Amino acid sequence: MHRHGSWILWMELQILFTGTHLFVSIGLVIDKVPTVGVVFNPILDELFTAVIGKGAFLNGQRIYASEQQDIGNALLATEVGTRRDKETVDLTTNRINNLLFEVCSLRLCGSCAMNLCGVACGRLDLFYELGFGGPWDVAAGALILQEAGGHVFDPSGSQFNMMSRQVAASNKHLKQALLEGLKGFI
Repeated sequence: MHRHGSWILWMELQILFTGTHLFVSIGLVIDKVPTVGVVFNPILDELFTAVIGKGAFLNGQRIYASEQQDIGNALLATEVGTRRDKETVDLTTNRINNLLFEVCSLRLCGSCAMNLCGVACGRLDLFYELGFGGPWDVAAGALILQEAGGHVFDPSGSQFNMMSRQVAASNKHLKQALLEGLKGFI
């Protein structure tokens, strides 16, 4: 029996709470595999793109994840997620507090897609988020990072599932160090 591939196109237009940051994220997913990704930040005039098997690009120039090997020199990004109940906020701050003793510095930009692109182009070395909005937050950025030579995975260490609403990302050297830092906090 011949089966035609299913596909889903996720698009996100996000305006952050400050009103000063706008971006567009478009991901084409075929049979649960991100295949085409586009993330545009018009404030910085940055267009991140990737097609599966063809590499990742920023404004037409090939990009690669960083070569940082020491977690003590790594830049980590995270987000609080979409829930703001006391238990979620407490768990999130405990995770951040634990990792702050391991990394050089922490960033929160307010966008899962932009953080994934930050790891893809080497501005960041590590990223994780638990409780992002949905697959539209990660489809494009996950592909862009993978095509830039980075890793996208579940914070528990298992295979990434964009429907799970949790993601971790690293360059090719720091995956295990991030997993160790998250252990006991997932």
